[in-house]
Amino acid sequence: MNSISVLHIDLFQAGRNASDFYFNTMKNHLVVGHRHIEKPHRHDFYAAVLFTGGTGFHEIDFQKYEVSEGSLFFLSPGQIHSWELSADIEGYIFFCSQEFYEMHYVNQKLRNFPFFGSVSFPRKLQLDILELKQNIQLFQELEKEYQEKNIMKEGLMLSLMSQIFINATRLFSKDFDRVDSSAGLSYFKHYQDFENLIEEHFPDEKSIAYYASLLGISPKHLNRIAQTVVQKTATDVITERVVLEAKRMLMYLDESLVEVAFRLGYEEYSYFVRVFRKNSGMTPTQFIKEYKV
Repeated sequence: MNSISVLHIDLFQAGRNASDFYFNTMKNHLVVGHRHIEKPHRHDFYAAVLFTGGTGFHEIDFQKYEVSEGSLFFLSPGQIHSWELSADIEGYIFFCSQEFYEMHYVNQKLRNFPFFGSVSFPRKLQLDILELKQNIQLFQELEKEYQEKNIMKEGLMLSLMSQIFINATRLFSKDFDRVDSSAGLSYFKHYQDFENLIEEHFPDEKSIAYYASLLGISPKHLNRIAQTVVQKTATDVITERVVLEAKRMLMYLDESLVEVAFRLGYEEYSYFVRVFRKNSGMTPTQFIKEYKV
């Protein structure tokens, strides 16, 4: 079985020297990158995609999203994605490496934005008419700066990217209107710390109590944070990360199902199957048949 391909920015550069940033319209991107992106694939860079017309479906890490006018997507390195788009699709897309963005900022990291730092956050924002108009302007300004050779070019590009990311973060956090601003910021910070710990320990540790202890808070409060930020229990967040890793391993690695289960901390394969099926609606065997065709 062939593994999922990992795409690099320079595949899309069409002769440009820079290999840390890329911008294009969706129509041109689909022409330039057709041979690379017609099948499910991964990136080693961060990406943002704004659809301004057309319809279709965009699948990211085995989650299918509907595409329509005003759909804004964010992708992190390592995520598997593919799409089925109508012939009249319109929009904009840009990629950037982690180094391109973070070498210019001392404190700001791409993973600080919830859609890049959290596997539990949805990857899609559906913009209303005003929000879409504002984003189109930012994307077009970014395109113009990318194409021209102006003094302090990178500085303005980074500023425009940051505006896109910050505006999106605010739209994602609209639900925090019911929480005072200081509590909302605290919840976001605790949730990010929670997910960072999960990334370190999820193959071996799956209990809320373990992570709550590392964070210095009670399991009940950790649950409250998860419910407020992503509308899921802390256990759901942990389990979803484990199952996502299982899906990626089943796609990438030629290992037995029992070996995958063991590497993810499940000594009983039957229990792993129950967890996988409850979370994804199918068994690991059914998942392989559906996605490895």
